Amino acid sequence: MRGLLGAVLALMMAALQVAAASIEEGPYSAAPTQSRQQLAPCLVCHGETGQSDKPEVPSLGAQPAFYVMTQLYMFREKLRTVEPMNAQTQGLTDDDLRHLADAIAKLPPPHPVKEPGDPARLERARGLIQQHRCNFCHNPDFSGEQNVPRLAGQREDYLVKALREFKNNTRRAYDAAMPEVLYPISDEQIRDLAYFLARLP
Repeated sequence: MRGLLGAVLALMMAALQVAAASIEEGPYSAAPTQSRQQLAPCLVCHGETGQSDKPEVPSLGAQPAFYVMTQLYMFREKLRTVEPMNAQTQGLTDDDLRHLADAIAKLPPPHPVKEPGDPARLERARGLIQQHRCNFCHNPDFSGEQNVPRLAGQREDYLVKALREFKNNTRRAYDAAMPEVLYPISDEQIRDLAYFLARLP
């Protein structure tokens, strides 16, 4: 058991070293040294360039800084409960959160799903978007702004998870818009929306 634990810890340390090296050379290299160190564990789970390759873990690249800072604050204050994030943000100051959010916002946007997708599903999603005006808050290209997240190119499985949580009110939001919008939307429609958004550049 100890041997297995040691191997896991060694793998984590190696991943942290790779993440730290990419931070030193990347677009966030101008961030304060402490912020770069604090960002390294984020990139282990969310991807070295902010593009996640882990199921149900969101890509963070090009998320609006204000949105990221708000989410980090909610994690720190346990207004939003995701245990790894609650633990990672404990002890961070408001300035730490701001520097981290600024660094994350400078990461490149995630790459969309390459395959073009089923035209029928894409068309159903476009109809839902028009009906519920999703592109009013999230922008026509779904790039997000201010306190509204970027959805274009986000992981499909994460989008399904997040939309379901908003719908069943298990994910806390700072306004009532998302639960209200999603209330009449079926689970099949949620999957179509995620399918469409994951394919947007």
